[in-house]
Amino acid sequence: MLQPQNQMQTPPSVLTSKDSMYINDMLSWNLLAMKKAHSAAEHCQDQQLKNVIDQCGQMHQRHYEQILAHLNAHVQNNNQSM
Repeated sequence: MLQPQNQMQTPPSVLTSKDSMYINDMLSWNLLAMKKAHSAAEHCQDQQLKNVIDQCGQMHQRHYEQILAHLNAHVQNNNQSM
C-alpha cells in the first residue's frame, strides 16, 4: 500500500496548542473514569462486580500514569537538548 506523499513518517518534536489541549482532555477523561470507578466500587455490594469495577479503575489509572510518563520524558528530552 502506498503512503500519501505529504504524510509524516515520524511525529514532530514540538507539541502544538491543539496537541496540548487533547492531552489535557485525555488526562481528564482517565482521571474522571478512575474516580467514578472507585466510587462505584465502594458502593457495590456484589464482590465479583466490585473486583471488575476496581480493575477498570486501575486500568484508567495506568493510562493516566502512562500519559504523564510520556509527557515527562518529552520534557526531559527537550531540556537536555537545550
